[in-house]
Amino acid sequence: MRRSLVLVLVLLSTLLGAPVAATAAPGHQISYRSIPGVGGTVLKALVVEPTGLGNGPFPLLVMPSSWAVPNIEYVGAAAKLAKESGYVVVSYTSRGFWDSGGQIDVAGPDTVGDVSKVIDWAIANAHADGTKVGAAGISYGAGQSLLAAANDKRIKAAAALSTWTDLARSLYPNNTVNKQAVEVLLAAGKATGRPGPVLQEAEDAYRDGRFWEVVPISAERSAAEKIAQINANGTAVMLGNAWNDGIFAPGQITDFYGRLTGPKRLMLSPGDHATAELFGAAGLPNEIWESVGRWFDRYVKGTANGIDAEQPVRLKPNNGGAWKSFGAWPNGNVDTVQLDGRRIAAGWGTVADSGTILLSGALQGFLNIPTGVSLPFVDRNVAGVWSGPYYPRGTTVAGTPKLKLQVTPSAETTTLFAYLYEVGPLGLGALITHKPVKVTGAGRTQTLDVELEPTVWNVAPGNRLALVIDTVDPRYLTESTRGSTVTFGPSSLTVPKA
Repeated sequence: MRRSLVLVLVLLSTLLGAPVAATAAPGHQISYRSIPGVGGTVLKALVVEPTGLGNGPFPLLVMPSSWAVPNIEYVGAAAKLAKESGYVVVSYTSRGFWDSGGQIDVAGPDTVGDVSKVIDWAIANAHADGTKVGAAGISYGAGQSLLAAANDKRIKAAAALSTWTDLARSLYPNNTVNKQAVEVLLAAGKATGRPGPVLQEAEDAYRDGRFWEVVPISAERSAAEKIAQINANGTAVMLGNAWNDGIFAPGQITDFYGRLTGPKRLMLSPGDHATAELFGAAGLPNEIWESVGRWFDRYVKGTANGIDAEQPVRLKPNNGGAWKSFGAWPNGNVDTVQLDGRRIAAGWGTVADSGTILLSGALQGFLNIPTGVSLPFVDRNVAGVWSGPYYPRGTTVAGTPKLKLQVTPSAETTTLFAYLYEVGPLGLGALITHKPVKVTGAGRTQTLDVELEPTVWNVAPGNRLALVIDTVDPRYLTESTRGSTVTFGPSSLTVPKA
């Protein structure tokens, strides 16, 4: 498979990379190159250079590939950026994957240092301007771009799409293993790359039920822990994620955005992991990538295009509708719903769950089909169901719904899953947002403050909200004990509205 990829890349270089005279109309050329990374590890790259614009130097964009994806990933977007805006773009396969050398170190120091090595190479070999540098990527490439921006002051702007900012919070939310995400990443890494010791040890801990031992690797690999350096560097940061991202949920993104002090932009839209910007990477029309281009034009090239004067928070409702713009993360009126007490049996699944990763979110993003449930069929013996208010004229949920739960578990360890639904007249519910939380302490009454994932959702006139809490979800590693119980005391749900 890797040999086939190399052949494809060579053919692309031959067919698309023929030199064009400097006097021709603006265009681009593509070449397949070997770039020395940290320690001399060879990184295989597609280098896209503008033609017909003289000899440069040209502004530079560096794009590390996503997890398990080769360097062809961004070639469509890179060609447009080179031809239309005059950038040199280096799209390279991340260390340890496909045709690049080395081992997968999970965005460790070598992988992040590779970004700077690619910048060095492009300045020396591709007519790149070392004073005008940006970094961008999707998923694994996005996280690398943010981490590199903390380490390398030459990076004036970063665009991170479907990214993580806190690795532990993404894969271990509220001490609950995001099982489907972990399984997808492990399988894809072994199929397309060469796992290094860090990844191998992390998998061993996960398989042995010791995932908490993996958490210490997160700090070095999380931009949230390096935000002081990013702010000190004055890096202009654009973030774009999907509401239903099953790997890197949006809550960590909105919190990170709020802590940035330099130029910043946040775009959240329907979809699952990488689906919102997928077509844009291929060079097709895409609102996210259009903003990426304008972001770099302003903060790398220095073009006064007005993006800095626009409201920086752009949110597209998860169940359809036009983009909504805000000056900051929405923090408006709230509805508070009081939740009465009840007891449920733990350890049994219900028809309520968070959906299947990369399926439910994609259906939501492309076809406006949300994860749904028929509330009359939710077994009240094994799940708590609370009805919220009706909205005769409809409303818009905008922000982060929050729970204050008084719980008493009978088992030492119990996993709770909270789901917020919009419910129609027939009792059919569409999942708005959810969140897991692990509870410990048999027989101990405690109060939990739980933030669900942020959302923007248009509730139709005549519909209402409903909350379901149960103890099993197939997406996550559940630690509930069958035969145990969970008793809920007086609790509350706070719903933010636009």
